[in-house]
Amino acid sequence: MTLDIQEILDLLPHRYPFLLIDRVVEFERAKRLVAIKNVTFNEPFFQGHFPGYPIMPGVLVIEAMAQAGAIIMLTEIPDREKKLAVFTGIERAKFRRPVTPGDQLRIEVEVLSMKTRVGRIEGKAYVDGKLACQATLTCQIVPKVREAAPAAAEPQPAAAEAAGSPETGSPE
Repeated sequence: MTLDIQEILDLLPHRYPFLLIDRVVEFERAKRLVAIKNVTFNEPFFQGHFPGYPIMPGVLVIEAMAQAGAIIMLTEIPDREKKLAVFTGIERAKFRRPVTPGDQLRIEVEVLSMKTRVGRIEGKAYVDGKLACQATLTCQIVPKVREAAPAAAEPQPAAAEAAGSPETGSPE
């Protein structure tokens, strides 16, 4: 199975400039996914990373792998429009070579374990068939809407009187 950009947008909540997956070229549900990120000089991070020697930040290569893993997880969840896949861990990250403008990043992720709310993947990113980055990533599925904070406790009567005017006990 493959996914185009519109299908990716339907699955992931990320948007420009933080959507780092352009196309899914291979997809075995709940097992493996291969995605493409076309790296262009127009990426906003190249302005400062590094002037005169543009390199895609390693953390963004890791984020691209995490987004690929999130596609696998979210595809398996029936109410995914109400959920987010969030990072919970990065292990054994290694950066082998720089990713620069004009490169096509091939992101390969394989599921190590996946439960209803927690997943663990092995991610690898390649440029021209050469390994650029690898890491083991974990994520958790959480509700998109934050739960409301509990209401503040009602003030004690003595505290309310101290805060109010002497005549009425209410604020002025």
